[in-house]
This record gives sequence, structure tokens and C-alpha cells, in this order.
Amino acid sequence: MFLFISGAEIVFILFLVVMIFGADKLPDIARELGKGMRQLKDATNEVKSEIQKSAEKNGLDKDVTKGISEEIGKVRDDIEDFTGSVKRKL
Repeated sequence: MFLFISGAEIVFILFLVVMIFGADKLPDIARELGKGMRQLKDATNEVKSEIQKSAEKNGLDKDVTKGISEEIGKVRDDIEDFTGSVKRKL
């Protein structure tokens, strides 16, 4: 699970959000959260491509960038897991 948050804790957080903002604001909040996650994913991909371009330009071994790419992939997967669980709860 992402950030060691269990399903019950996510439900509790969503309950608090509904109580604070109201059910009518929930779709707007979810939409903005989705946009933010998309921007984060795009920025991650951009950083990854810049690192690869820089490594190729400077003649660095691709194994160095492979490790970085794997770490970025793990972060992206965690983000997708988190957003998937949020989408299922909404």
C-alpha cells in the first residue's frame, strides 16, 4: 500500500472530506486530485527523459540511468496504486 495507509484509514479520510467539504464538492476535489496526480506523473516522466538524454549526451553507461528509471517506475506505480484506490472509493 502507498505510504502505509490501510483501506480503513482511506475510508476514514474520505469520510472526513465529505463531512468538511460536503458531497457536492467531492467530484471537484477528486478532479483536482486527478489533475495533480497527472501533473506529477508527467513531471516524473520528463525528469526521466532528461536524465536519459543527459546520460546519452555525456556518454554515460545506460546501467546508471536504468537504476534511476526503475526507481522512478516504482514511484509511478505507487502513485497509480494510490490513485486507483481513491478512484474505487469514490
